[in-house]
Amino acid sequence: MDIYVGNLPSDVVANDLRALFEKFGQVTDVRLVMDKFKGKTKGYGFVEMPSQEEAQKAIEEVNGTDFKERELSVSEAKPKKPRSHKGRAGGKKRGRSKQGGIKRRGVYGGEDRPGFGTSPPPRRPRR
Repeated sequence: MDIYVGNLPSDVVANDLRALFEKFGQVTDVRLVMDKFKGKTKGYGFVEMPSQEEAQKAIEEVNGTDFKERELSVSEAKPKKPRSHKGRAGGKKRGRSKQGGIKRRGVYGGEDRPGFGTSPPPRRPRR
């Protein structure tokens, strides 16, 4: 059973969580979610226990307890929801196309517009 552990301090390590939950039974995996820019935890992680009964007891006992001056929030982990990829690479995008206009025109778009391909007027020198 996967267990969600929230409100973790940023200095917690996987061995701390493992030691906390091994009091209730066998722990097969501990995963802390890390902030890739700061290199610290995001404040939550997951503990995996093979026994359903041991995991339920651990949730009841650890939820709401203080751990390194933080009150832990512990519950059964919910399955990850599938994410929509609209607006990302490969998804349908909205708004103007990359071809330079509202509608595609020609190969690069807009060749038939007046002034296409001409350079802008020269700038006046500053005084």
